[in-house]
Amino acid sequence: MLAFGIGVGAKNSKGDWLETYFAAPLWNPAAEVKELLKDSLGYAGGNQTLELDAQKLEALAAAFDKANQPEQAQTAKALRDSKRPTVAVMIEEDGKASSTPEVYLKLQLISHRFVKPHGINLEGIFALLPNVAWTSQGAIDIDELSSRQLSARANGETLRVFSVDKFPQMTDYVAPKGVRIADTARVRLGAYVGEGTTIMHEGFVNFNAGTEGASMIEGRISAGVMIGEGSDLGGGCSTMGTLSGGGAIIISVGKNSLIGANAGIGIPLGDRCKVEAGLYITAGSKVAVMDDKGEVAKIVKARELAGQNDLLFRRNSETGRIEVVTNKTAIQLNEALHANN
Repeated sequence: MLAFGIGVGAKNSKGDWLETYFAAPLWNPAAEVKELLKDSLGYAGGNQTLELDAQKLEALAAAFDKANQPEQAQTAKALRDSKRPTVAVMIEEDGKASSTPEVYLKLQLISHRFVKPHGINLEGIFALLPNVAWTSQGAIDIDELSSRQLSARANGETLRVFSVDKFPQMTDYVAPKGVRIADTARVRLGAYVGEGTTIMHEGFVNFNAGTEGASMIEGRISAGVMIGEGSDLGGGCSTMGTLSGGGAIIISVGKNSLIGANAGIGIPLGDRCKVEAGLYITAGSKVAVMDDKGEVAKIVKARELAGQNDLLFRRNSETGRIEVVTNKTAIQLNEALHANN
């Protein structure tokens, strides 16, 4: 079995799932878990989403207690009297998801750092993620929001709406250890935030994207982009994702690299690379490759430099030409700044 989780979530008035929270998901669980689920839930294999009642949760709790899996047993026990719908999700093969709870389990597996971005199948998830009002009373169906707001005010309450989106913020589901996130609303569920990472107020991390380890993020990490350990994304900078443009190139940044403030990349960077502040490099940008004498050796498109190490991209302040030279120094993050993560 690839993954398993006991979840609790919210539905709309039609009985459609809006979201699901998994307190203690399992990644590559022991073989005995599959047998345990077969005995307690009648699980016959494959990818399955099974709604649970108090009786099934009791059976799960007893089975996990017997198998000496206290965390799973405690989760099942805690949900026996839940006023919210509960569910078990079993993923045996990494195929296309077939239910909203299954998508939520996959996203939480990434945010729990069990699997890295691109390490699990997220094909077709947008069709299974309803657009939801994320409020002070939890997830609410958009079509039911106005009646809930009226009801709240009639009771002397204010129903606050924090966002309207398919994705909630990550920290409402997963708060990874060893990180600092100044504005949690800017990190979506399904982000992978490596231990030691600091995400400042202007930093943003999309789903299926993130950081390998200790990194400073003051810019945008778009969907699908991974940032190597020790790298620094300056304020307002951007990494180009593939969701909207239809491109097939997966953008990444290697270790100990720097993208300057308000700069951006549309190509993968290798280790120890720098992009000058304000310079946006797309795959088709013409770049002058400079030799050790400061002369132009050749002109290439930026995509030809993709993934190469030790490059410094800059714009000639007199001619406006984009140039690339060998980067002689590596980026070193402030150790004191990251010591308290």
